[in-house]
Amino acid sequence: MITVGVEEEFFLVDPVTCLPVPLADEVRRAAGLGPIVDAQEVQPELLQAQIEVATPVCSDLDEVGGHLLRLRHALGTAAEKNGCRIVAAGTAPYRQAAPVPVTETARYLAMHSQAPQLVDEQLVNGMHVHVAVPDRAAAVAVLNRIRPWLPVLVAMSANSPLWDGHDTGFASWRTVIFGRWPVSGPPPAFADAADHDRRIAALLDSGAVCDTGQIYWQARMSERYPTVEVRCTDVQLRADAAVMLAGLIRAMVTTALRAEEAGEPLPDCPPERLQAANWYAARHGLSDLLMDPDGRSRRAGDVLARLLDTVTPALEAAGDTREVTSLIHRLLQQGTSADLQRGVLAEGGMSALTDLLITETVAP
Repeated sequence: MITVGVEEEFFLVDPVTCLPVPLADEVRRAAGLGPIVDAQEVQPELLQAQIEVATPVCSDLDEVGGHLLRLRHALGTAAEKNGCRIVAAGTAPYRQAAPVPVTETARYLAMHSQAPQLVDEQLVNGMHVHVAVPDRAAAVAVLNRIRPWLPVLVAMSANSPLWDGHDTGFASWRTVIFGRWPVSGPPPAFADAADHDRRIAALLDSGAVCDTGQIYWQARMSERYPTVEVRCTDVQLRADAAVMLAGLIRAMVTTALRAEEAGEPLPDCPPERLQAANWYAARHGLSDLLMDPDGRSRRAGDVLARLLDTVTPALEAAGDTREVTSLIHRLLQQGTSADLQRGVLAEGGMSALTDLLITETVAP
């Protein structure tokens, strides 16, 4: 069984105003004290109003879901002890006039010096899925084969429509904010692992990025683990939606490995078309047409059906078909979390939205 791990990023917010509060150090200490959470599972993020959790390596989706719920509840309890709450939203719906302080590590302080306005506005949270691969050559092959599907994942995971208290018109405003870094967005195609390494080295030599951690492509080869890391998705409001995406992404990676082993031709996906598809997915989520991997605009449900058809053998082999497909059907019926945020804000205002974000983040 191909293993998988998930990282989730959260905001720490005031329970009344939903404004970010810089209490990450206090919450991390409280979350790591008990027997429920290993201190290494809770990590700091760029800004002091953000915090990240990471599951252990998991073999099945029940493990993924169990760990995500455990970590969310432990973090939620620690936040309450410090007078704040955790919120799983891709962007902070509200901001104070003064920037949130940067976490005081050498790397984060250097990033702030390099791009102060970008860092000040980096109030965004993602979900990163690590899927094990046999070696670096296999990792590059996977990246080449899954890249046409990344915009579909952006659309499915959209959970960041709001910024400064208003609707941005985008389902995933986080995708737009993250796209402002020098190396970001959909990854390019690589000839092989050596080509990948040469191009990374050239970027580092140029000084445009400080280290490989600033290679912010939406899917990349992990430097720390023998995995492909898919990082294009907004953090999910509910843990079961995160489980769905983890299962789907693992199936995509498995399908890509099988296609490479079978010698199937690589998909033809020019970078300009992929960039356009990514922007359109961030703009509309699932509420409009989507571009399929061939560049055709089709109904979102039809594109998701094609994706499911493509990965069904891998889902079946992992025993994930029923769980993933049922959650995708729910997504198509109920809409994305971006749709939900917009609806609640329109009907109930800021108070209702705050209650939704706080409650759903730790919902079972």
